[in-house]
Amino acid sequence: MSATVADLPVGDSLADRSVTELARLLEHPAIWRGRSAARAEVLPTGCAAFDACLPGGGWPRTGLIEILVSRFGVGELYLLFPALAGLTRRPGARWCVWVAPPLEPYAPALSAHGAALERMLVVRPSARRGRAPESLWAFEETLGSGASDIALAWATRSPKARAIRRLQLAAVRGKTLGVLFRPLRAARESSAAVLRIAVEPKSDGARITLLKSRGGARGSIEVQWTAGWSMAGS
Repeated sequence: MSATVADLPVGDSLADRSVTELARLLEHPAIWRGRSAARAEVLPTGCAAFDACLPGGGWPRTGLIEILVSRFGVGELYLLFPALAGLTRRPGARWCVWVAPPLEPYAPALSAHGAALERMLVVRPSARRGRAPESLWAFEETLGSGASDIALAWATRSPKARAIRRLQLAAVRGKTLGVLFRPLRAARESSAAVLRIAVEPKSDGARITLLKSRGGARGSIEVQWTAGWSMAGS
């Protein structure tokens, strides 16, 4: 029978200490090992059926995820309400930062879903030297600062692959969950994000399609917004 690193005996020798350090390194959330991925902390989505589709059983606690939509404001924020409530109300909560949201965050809805408004911060970068606002730069700085539990940003244009990679690295460095909303047309582009989903509006909710999931399942789930987190897999 083969043994894993974690199964090997640990003693006081240099070799044993090296094995211990290697095992600790492999537990880092930035390291991907396919379906035997390192254990990582997750955030429940609010629905057991959706959690079962995601690696570890929920949103990754650290790293960059992408949510792709046909247009902003189709209800994609409903997916994050449980996470926002859990993060902003936990002891020692850091900031929840909204970077240049296309629509004004609706405080009554956030409060009704349990989010602590006093931990919310909206950042609106200004244009400099005739250029567009530096939203992605502000997003990267926020992710890497270590001052936030979660940061959300919206990309109307397609960032370059290396820019997405920088965001992922910044999120890991700052131990932050980064959520980047992008147009649905970006689905065919490569991305360093640890998780990518597409959200398509339905008459009473939305269809969620997992496009990229490190160690998770593939397929679609239908969400009924009016029924809380009532879902049907497909």
